[in-house]
Amino acid sequence: MSDKSESLTKLEEDEKYNRLTALKLFAMTSSMVISVNELAPFGKTGPTAVFYLLLAGLIWFVPITQMAGEMASVDGWDKGGIFTWVKGSLGDRAGWTAMFYQWIHITVGMNTMMYVIIGALSITFDTPWFNTTPSIRFLLMMIIIWSITLVEMVGVKKIGHIAEWLFGLGIALPVILLIITFFVYLFQGRPLYMHLSWNNIFPHHLTGATLVAFVPFVLAFCGGEASAPHAKYLENPKKYSTVMLALAVTAISFDLLGSTAIGMTIPKDQIQNSTGFVYAFGKILDLIGLPGDVIKKFIGVLLAAGIIGELRNWLAGPSQGMFEAAKEGYMPKFFAKSTDRDVPMRLIVLQTLIVTASAILITFTSGKNSDFAFNVSLAATTAQYLMVYILMLISYIVLKVKHGNLKRSYYMTRSKGLGVIIAIIALVITVVAFFISFIPAQGTPTELKGVYVWTMIGLCLIVTILPLVIYHYHHRFKQTKYKQKN
Repeated sequence: MSDKSESLTKLEEDEKYNRLTALKLFAMTSSMVISVNELAPFGKTGPTAVFYLLLAGLIWFVPITQMAGEMASVDGWDKGGIFTWVKGSLGDRAGWTAMFYQWIHITVGMNTMMYVIIGALSITFDTPWFNTTPSIRFLLMMIIIWSITLVEMVGVKKIGHIAEWLFGLGIALPVILLIITFFVYLFQGRPLYMHLSWNNIFPHHLTGATLVAFVPFVLAFCGGEASAPHAKYLENPKKYSTVMLALAVTAISFDLLGSTAIGMTIPKDQIQNSTGFVYAFGKILDLIGLPGDVIKKFIGVLLAAGIIGELRNWLAGPSQGMFEAAKEGYMPKFFAKSTDRDVPMRLIVLQTLIVTASAILITFTSGKNSDFAFNVSLAATTAQYLMVYILMLISYIVLKVKHGNLKRSYYMTRSKGLGVIIAIIALVITVVAFFISFIPAQGTPTELKGVYVWTMIGLCLIVTILPLVIYHYHHRFKQTKYKQKN
Protein backbone atom coordinates (compact mmCIF):
# COMPACT_ATOMS: atom_id res chain seq x y z
CA MET A 1 0.00 0.00 0.00
CA SER A 2 2.85 2.35 0.85
CA ASP A 3 4.54 1.57 -2.50
CA LYS A 4 1.34 2.51 -4.31
CA SER A 5 1.08 5.77 -2.35
CA GLU A 6 4.70 6.60 -3.14
CA SER A 7 4.07 5.87 -6.83
CA LEU A 8 1.01 8.13 -6.92
CA THR A 9 2.89 10.88 -5.08
CA LYS A 10 5.74 10.68 -7.57
CA LEU A 11 3.30 10.80 -10.49
CA GLU A 12 1.66 13.90 -9.03
CA GLU A 13 5.05 15.53 -8.49
CA ASP A 14 6.08 14.81 -12.11
CA GLU A 15 2.80 16.22 -13.46
CA LYS A 16 3.22 19.31 -11.28
CA TYR A 17 6.81 19.70 -12.45
CA ASN A 18 5.74 19.55 -16.11
CA ARG A 19 2.61 21.73 -15.68
CA LEU A 20 2.11 24.16 -18.59
CA THR A 21 0.17 27.40 -18.91
CA ALA A 22 -1.62 28.20 -22.16
CA LEU A 23 1.14 30.74 -22.91
CA LYS A 24 3.87 28.12 -22.51
CA LEU A 25 2.04 25.68 -24.79
CA PHE A 26 1.57 28.49 -27.33
CA ALA A 27 5.30 29.24 -27.19
CA MET A 28 6.25 25.58 -27.58
CA THR A 29 3.84 25.02 -30.46
CA SER A 30 4.69 28.33 -32.10
CA SER A 31 8.35 27.38 -32.24
CA MET A 32 7.25 24.18 -34.02
CA VAL A 33 5.13 26.00 -36.60
CA ILE A 34 6.21 29.64 -36.88
CA SER A 35 9.65 29.77 -38.39
CA VAL A 36 11.80 32.00 -40.55
CA ASN A 37 13.09 28.97 -42.50
CA GLU A 38 10.60 29.48 -45.31
CA LEU A 39 10.45 33.30 -45.47
CA ALA A 40 13.24 33.61 -48.04
CA PRO A 41 11.77 30.92 -50.36
CA PHE A 42 8.38 32.61 -49.98
CA GLY A 43 9.83 36.01 -50.88
CA LYS A 44 11.55 34.42 -53.87
CA THR A 45 8.22 33.02 -55.10
CA GLY A 46 6.91 36.50 -55.87
CA PRO A 47 3.36 37.92 -55.64
CA THR A 48 1.74 34.46 -55.79
CA ALA A 49 3.23 33.85 -52.32
CA VAL A 50 0.30 35.83 -50.90
CA PHE A 51 -2.22 33.51 -52.56
CA TYR A 52 -0.34 30.38 -51.50
CA LEU A 53 -0.05 31.59 -47.90
CA LEU A 54 -3.74 32.37 -47.61
CA LEU A 55 -4.71 29.10 -49.31
CA ALA A 56 -2.45 26.98 -47.10
CA GLY A 57 -3.22 28.99 -43.97
CA LEU A 58 -6.97 29.52 -44.16
CA ILE A 59 -8.19 26.54 -46.20
CA TRP A 60 -5.75 23.97 -44.83
CA PHE A 61 -4.03 24.97 -41.57
CA VAL A 62 -6.97 26.47 -39.67
CA PRO A 63 -9.18 23.39 -40.22
CA ILE A 64 -6.26 21.07 -39.36
CA THR A 65 -5.67 22.76 -35.99
CA GLN A 66 -9.37 22.73 -35.16
CA MET A 67 -9.71 19.06 -36.10
CA ALA A 68 -6.71 18.34 -33.88
CA GLY A 69 -8.43 20.23 -31.07
CA GLU A 70 -11.60 18.17 -31.47
CA MET A 71 -9.78 14.85 -31.57
CA ALA A 72 -7.58 15.77 -28.60
CA SER A 73 -10.71 16.60 -26.58
CA VAL A 74 -12.36 13.18 -27.08
CA ASP A 75 -12.55 11.27 -23.80
CA GLY A 76 -9.63 8.84 -23.62
CA TRP A 77 -7.82 10.43 -26.57
CA ASP A 78 -5.82 12.96 -24.57
CA LYS A 79 -2.59 10.93 -24.58
CA GLY A 80 -0.48 9.91 -27.56
CA GLY A 81 -1.60 12.59 -30.02
CA ILE A 82 -1.87 11.44 -33.63
CA PHE A 83 -1.27 7.81 -32.58
CA THR A 84 -4.33 7.75 -30.34
CA TRP A 85 -6.56 9.70 -32.75
CA VAL A 86 -5.88 7.56 -35.81
CA LYS A 87 -5.90 4.35 -33.78
CA GLY A 88 -9.31 5.28 -32.35
CA SER A 89 -10.81 5.73 -35.81
CA LEU A 90 -8.86 3.45 -38.15
CA GLY A 91 -7.37 0.78 -35.90
CA ASP A 92 -3.99 -0.22 -34.49
CA ARG A 93 -1.98 -0.53 -37.69
CA ALA A 94 -3.03 2.89 -39.02
CA GLY A 95 -2.50 4.56 -35.64
CA TRP A 96 1.00 3.17 -35.30
CA THR A 97 1.85 4.07 -38.91
CA ALA A 98 0.67 7.69 -38.49
CA MET A 99 2.66 8.06 -35.28
CA PHE A 100 5.77 6.66 -36.94
CA TYR A 101 5.40 9.02 -39.92
CA GLN A 102 5.10 12.01 -37.62
CA TRP A 103 8.01 10.96 -35.48
CA ILE A 104 10.44 10.16 -38.29
CA HIS A 105 9.58 12.96 -40.75
CA ILE A 106 11.26 15.56 -38.59
CA THR A 107 14.56 13.69 -38.79
CA VAL A 108 14.90 15.14 -42.29
CA GLY A 109 13.20 18.40 -41.27
CA MET A 110 15.82 18.99 -38.60
CA ASN A 111 18.42 19.08 -41.36
CA THR A 112 16.52 21.96 -42.98
CA MET A 113 16.51 23.88 -39.70
CA MET A 114 20.18 23.23 -39.09
CA TYR A 115 21.07 24.43 -42.60
CA VAL A 116 19.39 27.75 -41.76
CA ILE A 117 21.24 27.93 -38.41
CA ILE A 118 24.58 27.34 -40.15
CA GLY A 119 23.67 29.83 -42.90
CA ALA A 120 22.89 32.48 -40.27
CA LEU A 121 26.13 31.80 -38.40
CA SER A 122 28.15 31.89 -41.62
CA ILE A 123 26.99 35.48 -42.12
CA THR A 124 27.42 36.40 -38.45
CA PHE A 125 31.04 35.23 -38.35
CA ASP A 126 31.94 36.02 -41.99
CA THR A 127 32.66 32.35 -42.60
CA PRO A 128 30.92 31.39 -45.87
CA TRP A 129 32.84 28.11 -45.82
CA PHE A 130 30.52 27.00 -43.01
CA ASN A 131 27.89 26.76 -45.72
CA THR A 132 29.93 25.59 -48.70
CA THR A 133 32.16 22.90 -47.18
CA PRO A 134 30.12 19.69 -46.67
CA SER A 135 32.40 18.24 -43.97
CA ILE A 136 32.33 21.47 -41.92
CA ARG A 137 28.57 21.80 -42.41
CA PHE A 138 28.07 18.22 -41.22
CA LEU A 139 30.35 18.68 -38.18
CA LEU A 140 28.41 21.78 -37.10
CA MET A 141 25.12 19.91 -37.55
CA MET A 142 26.34 17.13 -35.26
CA ILE A 143 27.42 19.59 -32.58
CA ILE A 144 24.00 21.27 -32.72
CA ILE A 145 21.78 18.18 -32.70
CA TRP A 146 23.67 16.15 -30.09
CA SER A 147 23.95 19.13 -27.74
CA ILE A 148 20.18 19.63 -27.97
CA THR A 149 19.63 15.91 -27.32
CA LEU A 150 21.48 16.19 -24.01
CA VAL A 151 19.42 19.23 -23.01
CA GLU A 152 16.20 17.22 -23.47
CA MET A 153 16.91 15.41 -20.21
CA VAL A 154 15.65 18.39 -18.17
CA GLY A 155 11.93 17.69 -18.88
CA VAL A 156 8.88 19.42 -20.39
CA LYS A 157 8.64 22.32 -17.94
CA LYS A 158 12.20 23.46 -18.50
CA ILE A 159 11.80 23.10 -22.26
CA GLY A 160 8.64 25.22 -22.02
CA HIS A 161 10.60 28.00 -20.29
CA ILE A 162 13.41 27.77 -22.85
CA ALA A 163 10.90 27.78 -25.73
CA GLU A 164 9.26 30.97 -24.49
CA TRP A 165 12.54 32.87 -24.46
CA LEU A 166 14.03 31.43 -27.64
CA PHE A 167 10.81 31.87 -29.62
CA GLY A 168 10.46 35.45 -28.43
CA LEU A 169 14.10 36.47 -28.95
CA GLY A 170 15.06 34.25 -31.87
CA ILE A 171 11.92 34.02 -34.01
CA ALA A 172 9.36 36.68 -33.08
CA LEU A 173 11.80 39.56 -32.48
CA PRO A 174 13.77 39.19 -35.75
CA VAL A 175 10.55 38.94 -37.80
CA ILE A 176 9.00 41.93 -36.02
CA LEU A 177 12.19 43.97 -36.57
CA LEU A 178 12.23 42.93 -40.24
CA ILE A 179 8.63 44.11 -40.64
CA ILE A 180 9.40 47.43 -38.91
CA THR A 181 12.44 48.09 -41.13
CA PHE A 182 10.30 47.18 -44.15
CA PHE A 183 7.74 49.85 -43.26
CA VAL A 184 10.56 52.39 -42.81
CA TYR A 185 11.81 51.33 -46.25
CA LEU A 186 8.35 51.96 -47.70
CA PHE A 187 8.03 55.31 -45.91
CA GLN A 188 11.32 56.46 -47.45
CA GLY A 189 9.96 55.73 -50.93
CA ARG A 190 12.58 53.15 -51.82
CA PRO A 191 12.15 51.02 -54.99
CA LEU A 192 10.05 47.86 -54.76
CA TYR A 193 11.06 44.67 -56.54
CA MET A 194 7.67 43.04 -56.17
CA HIS A 195 4.26 44.63 -56.72
CA LEU A 196 0.98 43.13 -55.59
CA SER A 197 -2.19 43.32 -57.66
CA TRP A 198 -5.20 41.14 -58.39
CA ASN A 199 -3.58 40.26 -61.72
CA ASN A 200 -0.36 38.80 -60.33
CA ILE A 201 -1.35 37.32 -56.95
CA PHE A 202 -3.18 34.38 -58.53
CA PRO A 203 -1.15 31.84 -60.57
CA HIS A 204 -2.52 31.90 -64.13
CA HIS A 205 -0.74 28.80 -65.45
CA LEU A 206 -0.53 25.47 -63.62
CA THR A 207 2.98 24.33 -64.58
CA GLY A 208 5.43 22.16 -62.66
CA ALA A 209 7.17 25.31 -61.39
CA THR A 210 3.98 26.95 -60.10
CA LEU A 211 2.77 23.73 -58.49
CA VAL A 212 6.04 22.90 -56.72
CA ALA A 213 6.21 26.48 -55.44
CA PHE A 214 3.14 25.71 -53.33
CA VAL A 215 4.82 22.88 -51.38
CA PRO A 216 6.86 24.98 -48.89
CA PHE A 217 3.71 26.92 -47.99
CA VAL A 218 2.04 23.73 -46.78
CA LEU A 219 5.13 22.78 -44.76
CA ALA A 220 5.14 26.24 -43.20
CA PHE A 221 1.91 25.36 -41.42
CA CYS A 222 2.74 21.77 -40.46
CA GLY A 223 3.21 20.81 -36.82
CA GLY A 224 0.35 22.47 -34.98
CA GLU A 225 -0.97 19.11 -33.82
CA ALA A 226 2.43 17.80 -32.66
CA SER A 227 2.14 19.44 -29.24
CA ALA A 228 -1.19 17.69 -28.53
CA PRO A 229 0.50 15.11 -26.23
CA HIS A 230 1.46 18.04 -23.98
CA ALA A 231 -2.18 19.14 -23.66
CA LYS A 232 -2.45 16.80 -20.66
CA TYR A 233 -0.03 19.12 -18.82
CA LEU A 234 -2.17 22.24 -19.41
CA GLU A 235 -3.55 23.86 -16.28
CA ASN A 236 -6.83 24.05 -18.20
CA PRO A 237 -6.86 21.40 -20.99
CA LYS A 238 -9.96 22.98 -22.58
CA LYS A 239 -7.78 25.93 -23.65
CA TYR A 240 -5.99 23.72 -26.16
CA SER A 241 -8.27 24.68 -29.06
CA THR A 242 -7.96 28.39 -28.20
CA VAL A 243 -4.17 28.08 -28.28
CA MET A 244 -4.38 26.44 -31.71
CA LEU A 245 -6.61 29.19 -33.11
CA ALA A 246 -4.27 31.90 -31.78
CA LEU A 247 -1.40 30.01 -33.36
CA ALA A 248 -3.12 29.95 -36.77
CA VAL A 249 -3.69 33.72 -36.78
CA THR A 250 -0.14 34.44 -35.63
CA ALA A 251 1.50 32.07 -38.12
CA ILE A 252 -0.38 33.48 -41.12
CA SER A 253 0.41 37.08 -40.09
CA PHE A 254 4.12 36.44 -39.52
CA ASP A 255 4.63 34.52 -42.77
CA LEU A 256 2.62 36.98 -44.86
CA LEU A 257 4.35 40.12 -43.60
CA GLY A 258 7.83 38.59 -43.36
CA SER A 259 7.90 37.08 -46.85
CA THR A 260 6.40 40.22 -48.41
CA ALA A 261 9.11 42.32 -46.75
CA ILE A 262 11.84 40.18 -48.31
CA GLY A 263 10.22 39.87 -51.74
CA MET A 264 9.56 43.61 -52.10
CA THR A 265 12.97 44.85 -50.99
CA ILE A 266 15.47 42.33 -52.39
CA PRO A 267 15.90 41.41 -56.10
CA LYS A 268 14.79 37.84 -56.69
CA ASP A 269 18.19 36.69 -57.99
CA GLN A 270 19.86 37.83 -54.74
CA ILE A 271 17.65 35.79 -52.40
CA GLN A 272 19.21 32.55 -51.13
CA ASN A 273 17.17 30.02 -49.19
CA SER A 274 19.53 29.08 -46.36
CA THR A 275 20.96 32.56 -45.74
CA GLY A 276 18.13 34.67 -47.21
CA PHE A 277 16.58 36.05 -44.03
CA VAL A 278 19.76 37.40 -42.45
CA TYR A 279 21.09 38.69 -45.79
CA ALA A 280 17.80 40.45 -46.55
CA PHE A 281 17.70 42.01 -43.09
CA GLY A 282 21.19 43.46 -43.48
CA LYS A 283 20.46 44.71 -46.99
CA ILE A 284 17.29 46.55 -45.93
CA LEU A 285 19.07 48.13 -42.96
CA ASP A 286 21.83 49.41 -45.25
CA LEU A 287 19.27 50.89 -47.64
CA ILE A 288 17.43 52.80 -44.90
CA GLY A 289 20.66 54.26 -43.53
CA LEU A 290 21.45 51.92 -40.61
CA PRO A 291 24.61 49.80 -40.11
CA GLY A 292 23.21 46.63 -41.64
CA ASP A 293 26.53 44.76 -41.68
CA VAL A 294 26.79 45.05 -37.88
CA ILE A 295 23.15 44.53 -36.92
CA LYS A 296 22.63 41.52 -39.19
CA LYS A 297 25.37 39.66 -37.29
CA PHE A 298 23.42 40.15 -34.08
CA ILE A 299 20.22 39.04 -35.82
CA GLY A 300 22.04 35.96 -37.11
CA VAL A 301 22.85 34.90 -33.54
CA LEU A 302 19.25 35.49 -32.41
CA LEU A 303 17.89 33.56 -35.39
CA ALA A 304 20.20 30.61 -34.71
CA ALA A 305 19.09 30.55 -31.06
CA GLY A 306 15.41 30.66 -32.07
CA ILE A 307 15.73 27.73 -34.46
CA ILE A 308 17.65 25.77 -31.83
CA GLY A 309 14.58 26.23 -29.60
CA GLU A 310 12.48 24.93 -32.48
CA LEU A 311 14.68 21.85 -32.76
CA ARG A 312 14.33 21.18 -29.04
CA ASN A 313 10.55 21.15 -29.25
CA TRP A 314 10.53 18.88 -32.30
CA LEU A 315 12.59 16.37 -30.37
CA ALA A 316 10.23 16.59 -27.37
CA GLY A 317 6.74 16.65 -28.96
CA PRO A 318 6.54 13.67 -31.36
CA SER A 319 8.69 11.53 -29.05
CA GLN A 320 6.04 11.79 -26.33
CA GLY A 321 3.46 10.23 -28.65
CA MET A 322 5.94 7.57 -29.75
CA PHE A 323 6.62 6.83 -26.08
CA GLU A 324 2.92 6.07 -25.52
CA ALA A 325 3.03 3.69 -28.48
CA ALA A 326 6.17 2.00 -27.10
CA LYS A 327 4.51 1.49 -23.71
CA GLU A 328 1.61 -0.24 -25.45
CA GLY A 329 4.01 -2.71 -27.06
CA TYR A 330 4.41 -1.30 -30.57
CA MET A 331 8.18 -1.11 -30.15
CA PRO A 332 10.72 -3.17 -28.20
CA LYS A 333 10.35 -2.58 -24.44
CA PHE A 334 13.82 -1.00 -24.42
CA PHE A 335 12.20 2.19 -25.77
CA ALA A 336 9.35 2.19 -23.24
CA LYS A 337 11.45 3.58 -20.41
CA SER A 338 11.88 7.22 -19.47
CA THR A 339 13.93 9.37 -17.13
CA ASP A 340 12.76 10.45 -13.68
CA ARG A 341 11.25 13.55 -15.35
CA ASP A 342 9.18 11.50 -17.81
CA VAL A 343 11.51 12.22 -20.76
CA PRO A 344 11.75 9.30 -23.25
CA MET A 345 15.50 9.73 -23.77
CA ARG A 346 16.02 6.38 -25.50
CA LEU A 347 13.56 7.37 -28.22
CA ILE A 348 15.10 10.83 -28.48
CA VAL A 349 18.58 9.36 -28.90
CA LEU A 350 17.25 6.98 -31.57
CA GLN A 351 15.70 9.95 -33.37
CA THR A 352 18.98 11.83 -33.22
CA LEU A 353 20.79 8.85 -34.72
CA ILE A 354 18.34 8.88 -37.63
CA VAL A 355 18.89 12.64 -38.03
CA THR A 356 22.61 11.89 -38.24
CA ALA A 357 22.09 9.29 -40.98
CA SER A 358 19.84 11.55 -43.06
CA ALA A 359 22.30 14.44 -42.59
CA ILE A 360 25.09 12.31 -44.05
CA LEU A 361 22.96 11.41 -47.09
CA ILE A 362 21.69 14.91 -47.91
CA THR A 363 24.72 17.00 -46.90
CA PHE A 364 27.34 15.04 -48.81
CA THR A 365 25.26 14.39 -51.96
CA SER A 366 24.64 18.16 -52.26
CA GLY A 367 28.34 19.10 -52.20
CA LYS A 368 28.94 22.84 -52.09
CA ASN A 369 25.35 23.62 -53.17
CA SER A 370 23.78 24.52 -49.81
CA ASP A 371 20.54 25.60 -51.46
CA PHE A 372 20.13 22.15 -53.04
CA ALA A 373 20.58 20.51 -49.64
CA PHE A 374 18.02 22.92 -48.19
CA ASN A 375 15.52 22.30 -51.01
CA VAL A 376 15.68 18.50 -50.98
CA SER A 377 15.41 18.28 -47.19
CA LEU A 378 12.50 20.74 -47.27
CA ALA A 379 10.66 18.72 -49.93
CA ALA A 380 11.34 15.36 -48.23
CA THR A 381 10.11 16.72 -44.91
CA THR A 382 6.95 18.00 -46.56
CA ALA A 383 6.19 14.74 -48.36
CA GLN A 384 6.70 12.65 -45.23
CA TYR A 385 4.65 14.95 -43.04
CA LEU A 386 1.82 15.04 -45.56
CA MET A 387 1.61 11.27 -45.21
CA VAL A 388 0.74 11.93 -41.54
CA TYR A 389 -2.01 14.37 -42.47
CA ILE A 390 -3.54 12.03 -45.04
CA LEU A 391 -4.12 9.46 -42.28
CA MET A 392 -5.18 12.11 -39.77
CA LEU A 393 -7.79 13.61 -42.10
CA ILE A 394 -9.20 10.21 -43.03
CA SER A 395 -9.46 9.35 -39.33
CA TYR A 396 -11.29 12.62 -38.65
CA ILE A 397 -13.80 11.84 -41.41
CA VAL A 398 -14.38 8.39 -39.86
CA LEU A 399 -14.73 10.01 -36.41
CA LYS A 400 -17.48 12.35 -37.68
CA VAL A 401 -19.29 9.67 -39.67
CA LYS A 402 -19.07 6.63 -37.37
CA HIS A 403 -18.22 7.90 -33.88
CA GLY A 404 -20.44 10.89 -33.33
CA ASN A 405 -21.46 9.43 -29.98
CA LEU A 406 -17.95 9.74 -28.48
CA LYS A 407 -17.91 12.44 -25.81
CA ARG A 408 -15.65 15.39 -26.50
CA SER A 409 -15.22 18.84 -24.96
CA TYR A 410 -14.60 20.70 -28.23
CA TYR A 411 -16.04 20.58 -31.76
CA MET A 412 -14.67 22.15 -34.92
CA THR A 413 -18.31 22.00 -35.96
CA ARG A 414 -21.20 19.96 -34.60
CA SER A 415 -22.48 19.43 -38.15
CA LYS A 416 -21.41 16.02 -39.42
CA GLY A 417 -21.82 17.03 -43.07
CA LEU A 418 -19.91 20.31 -42.79
CA GLY A 419 -17.11 18.65 -40.84
CA VAL A 420 -16.72 15.96 -43.50
CA ILE A 421 -16.73 18.51 -46.36
CA ILE A 422 -14.04 20.63 -44.69
CA ALA A 423 -11.92 17.53 -44.05
CA ILE A 424 -12.28 16.34 -47.66
CA ILE A 425 -11.15 19.73 -49.01
CA ALA A 426 -8.11 19.63 -46.71
CA LEU A 427 -7.45 16.02 -47.79
CA VAL A 428 -7.49 16.91 -51.51
CA ILE A 429 -5.01 19.76 -50.91
CA THR A 430 -2.81 17.38 -48.90
CA VAL A 431 -2.74 14.63 -51.54
CA VAL A 432 -2.01 17.08 -54.39
CA ALA A 433 0.79 18.73 -52.39
CA PHE A 434 2.29 15.29 -51.62
CA PHE A 435 2.66 14.33 -55.29
CA ILE A 436 3.98 17.66 -56.50
CA SER A 437 6.65 17.64 -53.77
CA PHE A 438 8.56 15.14 -55.97
CA ILE A 439 9.04 17.76 -58.70
CA PRO A 440 12.54 19.33 -58.35
CA ALA A 441 12.44 22.84 -56.94
CA GLN A 442 12.98 25.75 -59.29
CA GLY A 443 16.68 26.49 -59.70
CA THR A 444 17.81 22.90 -59.12
CA PRO A 445 20.91 22.27 -61.31
CA THR A 446 20.23 19.90 -64.20
CA GLU A 447 22.85 17.42 -63.02
CA LEU A 448 21.22 17.24 -59.57
CA LYS A 449 17.59 16.78 -60.64
CA GLY A 450 17.94 13.01 -60.77
CA VAL A 451 19.55 12.99 -57.32
CA TYR A 452 16.66 15.14 -56.07
CA VAL A 453 13.94 12.80 -57.34
CA TRP A 454 15.62 9.54 -56.32
CA THR A 455 16.50 10.87 -52.87
CA MET A 456 12.86 11.82 -52.39
CA ILE A 457 11.60 8.43 -53.61
CA GLY A 458 14.14 6.53 -51.49
CA LEU A 459 13.37 8.42 -48.28
CA CYS A 460 9.60 8.07 -48.71
CA LEU A 461 9.84 4.35 -49.52
CA ILE A 462 11.96 3.68 -46.44
CA VAL A 463 9.55 5.65 -44.25
CA THR A 464 6.55 3.79 -45.72
CA ILE A 465 8.00 0.29 -45.30
CA LEU A 466 9.63 0.62 -41.85
CA PRO A 467 6.48 1.03 -39.72
CA LEU A 468 4.81 -1.90 -41.48
CA VAL A 469 7.82 -4.13 -40.80
CA ILE A 470 7.93 -3.06 -37.14
CA TYR A 471 4.18 -3.59 -36.78
CA HIS A 472 4.58 -7.12 -38.14
CA TYR A 473 6.51 -7.95 -34.96
CA HIS A 474 4.40 -5.93 -32.53
CA HIS A 475 2.68 -9.02 -31.06
CA ARG A 476 6.09 -10.21 -29.94
CA PHE A 477 6.83 -6.80 -28.40
CA LYS A 478 3.47 -6.79 -26.61
CA GLN A 479 4.27 -10.02 -24.84
CA THR A 480 6.97 -8.17 -22.93
CA LYS A 481 5.48 -4.68 -23.11
CA TYR A 482 6.21 -2.00 -20.55
CA LYS A 483 4.03 -2.07 -17.44
CA GLN A 484 3.35 0.81 -15.09
CA LYS A 485 4.60 0.24 -11.53
CA ASN A 486 1.81 -0.38 -9.06
